[in-house]
Amino acid sequence: MQLVYRDKTWELEGKMPLSKAIKKVGLQPISVLAMRDGKLLTNDVLVGGDDVIKLIAVVSGG
Repeated sequence: MQLVYRDKTWELEGKMPLSKAIKKVGLQPISVLAMRDGKLLTNDVLVGGDDVIKLIAVVSGG
């Protein structure tokens, strides 16, 4: 699977929960939103294989 965040792309092998994949690349699951095929994913979704997951930074302000 591929994880894409800003200008970085990581290749990961095997199937795993999304939260584990995000942690493997050094990010915190709470700090990003994940999308696959235009759909928002939850952290417990299994990802792997040919999946391309786009990670988007969560921005907060007030």
